Amino acid sequence: MPASLIVLVRTIIAFVSMLIFTRILGKREISQLTFFDYITGISMGSIAAKLSTDISTPAPQLWLALLVWVCLAILFEWIALKNRRLAKVLDGEPTILVHNGKILEKNMKATRFRLTDLMEQLRQKDVFEMSDVEFALLETDGKVSVLKKSQAQPITPASLNLPTSYRGVSTELIVDGEILYQNLEQLDLSVQWLDEELNKKGISDHREVVYASLDTQGNLYIDKFDDNLSSPTDIGDYPGPY
Repeated sequence: MPASLIVLVRTIIAFVSMLIFTRILGKREISQLTFFDYITGISMGSIAAKLSTDISTPAPQLWLALLVWVCLAILFEWIALKNRRLAKVLDGEPTILVHNGKILEKNMKATRFRLTDLMEQLRQKDVFEMSDVEFALLETDGKVSVLKKSQAQPITPASLNLPTSYRGVSTELIVDGEILYQNLEQLDLSVQWLDEELNKKGISDHREVVYASLDTQGNLYIDKFDDNLSSPTDIGDYPGPY
């Protein structure tokens, strides 16, 4: 068998294996990347790469190594859920870097976190004055969580004891010119109602709409493929109890 064909077959095997294994491991690999996750991901990627191109090593051996890495990662993650001490070893713990506006130099040195890195992450949290920080913690994924002092926090309706109305997630009705019939049914709306709302905006065909959604207040948002719209937001005569 030609070497190029072998590489092609092994690459397909590696791709399908990684797709399956990453689905098994879940989204934690991306959303909560700890040092343990990083090492696991790098190792699995290296083995998958060798499985694709290293034709001198039998494919079953590399696939077995990849499977063992996945099983060990799942095993240790499962044990970590049951054992807090092991979880600390695998993922580490958050470290306080700033307390009441004071930088904790010992913790900074212990985590090898530079002051410039701290200031950069504070600015990304819209904090430009160290004196405004009540707590700053270095999380296990390397990001900094910040709690501002009460006097530096923005005013919210809750802080002023003001009542607010519920505002949930908008429901998509049209995406790329296609009507989402299931979403219409869930809202107890009809295609006829949608067509009438589109006609009010001078749209005769739903295929002219790239995106349309309805929020919980009954506001219909419409965006056409042709962006010559002066006011894409319309208050529809929504019959529902919003």
